[in-house]
Amino acid sequence: MNNYPQASRILVAIDCIIFGFDGKDIKLLLIKRNFEPEKGKWSLMGGFLNQEEDLSDGAARILYNLTGLKNIYVEQLETFGKIDRDPGERTVSVVFFALIQIDDHDAEAVKSHHASWISLECRPHLIFDHEVMVGKAIEHLKYKAALHPIGFELLPEFFTIPQLQKLYEAIYNIPIDRRNFSRKLLSTGLLIDTGLKNHNSTTKKATLYKLDTFKYKEKFHSFWNFMPDSMKES
Repeated sequence: MNNYPQASRILVAIDCIIFGFDGKDIKLLLIKRNFEPEKGKWSLMGGFLNQEEDLSDGAARILYNLTGLKNIYVEQLETFGKIDRDPGERTVSVVFFALIQIDDHDAEAVKSHHASWISLECRPHLIFDHEVMVGKAIEHLKYKAALHPIGFELLPEFFTIPQLQKLYEAIYNIPIDRRNFSRKLLSTGLLIDTGLKNHNSTTKKATLYKLDTFKYKEKFHSFWNFMPDSMKES
């Protein structure tokens, strides 16, 4: 039943910015569109909101279709609604960003969607206003990673402090003082020493840690202050 016959038709889309970390670089999961408009060009993964879905359900569906993953870190970022943002039809896009462990995704699902992991530094030009969306997501990731432990969402279950440092250096694209970073991380109490060593490490078989998931969930919204104040303001 149409209770608003005088209202104009506006589509609601969901676009998902999916970040991963390969041990060296922060990467984006991008697709090559196989339909018009902008067929053959690079795009974020997205889709239209179904009538029976709320926004979070729609984002979860789109992310699952591409990655095969559920219960991953997802956050609503912003809404984009310029009149001419999509040449196909008037469309408002609600943007989400997700953080996943890059080795956990469904490679076949990614392949079937013509998707690829591409380094942030080497990303191609994106269609519509997707480049603006990614820029906003990068800035938000930097802000959140400085204050909250979301960086752990990009790491495997077991990791070394040097691996964690490389992750933060990749997020901020700056070198980080090893001693200060290690001290800050260990002082949070978020890390559990597994008693194991990473025999592939170049740092004398570095200790493998895992995340204290109880403390992580209980105190996620506390201000952990992982980075210098100057970085949080950049």
